[in-house]
Formats: sequence, C-alpha cells, structure tokens
Amino acid sequence: MSAPAARGDRSADGDRIQKVLARVGFGSRRVCDDLVASGRVRVNGEVAEPGRRVDVTRDVVEVDGRAVGVLPGLVHYLLNKPAGVVTTASDPGGRPQIVDLVPAEPRVFPVGRLDLGTEGLIVLTNDGALAQLLAHPSHGVEKEYLAEVEGDPSPSALRRLREGVEIDPGVVTAPAKVSRRGPGLLRIVIHEGRYRQVRRMCVAVGHPVRRLVRTRIGPITDSRLAPGSWRELTIDEVRALAAAAGGTEDPAPDAL
Repeated sequence: MSAPAARGDRSADGDRIQKVLARVGFGSRRVCDDLVASGRVRVNGEVAEPGRRVDVTRDVVEVDGRAVGVLPGLVHYLLNKPAGVVTTASDPGGRPQIVDLVPAEPRVFPVGRLDLGTEGLIVLTNDGALAQLLAHPSHGVEKEYLAEVEGDPSPSALRRLREGVEIDPGVVTAPAKVSRRGPGLLRIVIHEGRYRQVRRMCVAVGHPVRRLVRTRIGPITDSRLAPGSWRELTIDEVRALAAAAGGTEDPAPDAL
C-alpha cells in the first residue's frame, strides 16, 4: 500500500490553484494564471507553480503574504446589531441572539462581541482563518464608535481620552483618536480589545455613556444598513478586512 500524499504534495488530489482563486473571486482564470506566474501565491509557505493542485480542506493558500479563505461555502455577513441583542451563541435568559438575525445555514459566529446595550456593525462568518487573523494578538483593526455621553466633555477630558486613561488599577488604555461631534457626542477610534473599553474610558473621565454605536470595523462601514439588517461582504471588503489585520497593533475583538 502506498503512503498517503504529504501535506502540500504537488501530486495530491485537489483543484488547480488558478481554479481555486478564480472561484473565490480573484478574477478570471487568466488573471489568476498571471497571479500565480508572478510568484504572488504561496501554498503551505511555498511559492505555487502554475497548475499546482491544492486540497482546500487542509492547504494554506496565501496571496501577497496573506492567507485567503478557499473552502467552498464561506460566507461573511455584516450586521447592524440593535440594542438588546446578545452576541453569545446561547443565552439562558432567552434574550434575542445575534445569530438569529442572519440565515441559519451555513452556521456562522460573530467575530468579537458587542455588549447587550451596544449597537452597530459586527461581522459574522464561518471563515475561521479570517476570524483568527482578526483576533490574533499581534494584529490590530481599528474600531470606530459614536458615543453619546452624559454632560459635555471638556478639552482636558478629550485630551485624557486621546493620551490614555486608567480604567482599572494599573491598567491604562493606549492612545485613542477622539473628537467632539456635538454637545455630549464623541467619535472614538481604538485598536485595543479590553472588555467594555469605550464605556470604561468615558466613565474614567466622568462622562458615562448613554448610547454607544460602532460605526466602522477597519475599512468596513455602511451607514445605509438599518438596525437588525445584514448583508454579505464583497470579496474586496473581505480582502480589505484581512489586509487591515495584517498590521502590528493590538486587536479589538471586544472593545465596547
């Protein structure tokens, strides 16, 4: 009996790399041929040769140094979460769950969390590679929020938020981008992933949050998406999101 093909063996069964890339939206077969021929595609760390076959269930495919999802059936949803909906997979209290707002099949999971009272954009997917990339400690994706707060923060309070504030004994947040959009209305952009971070930052400067809405995840935004509505991310948006996670800052999976 012959030994099984090694991981990444060019003789292994599977689809040709050009076909796989075309299927997930990298362009026509000819475009994907050129992509491979230029040396921009790797399979399991090796530069792919034209005609290389890949097993989409186990081989790691990278384009320009970034892993791409090649399994058939991958979906990426952008949802505008309403207040009062939980992002956990189950809830003993019987509260509405985020997964009930998107199609039941294929089964997806949220990337990061928004707490019960927080509204706004969140990604749900069955693409484990992308989710892992977004959550990896060495990466950072900006998250932008609109925060309606009690009172009207002074310039000194805004400066403290920008420079970093202590939200727990000895725990100081990283610098943030903060601007005043109106009386008691702040735009806050962070890249960390501390629990309920935006709310705790605002409490630290004496202006608790009344309402919090996430308006952007990395390069992804959609002001036309109504609360409770969802849509599929485009191929270009998925690539842009993966590219945004290719930096060196800390992630923000739970920055609320």
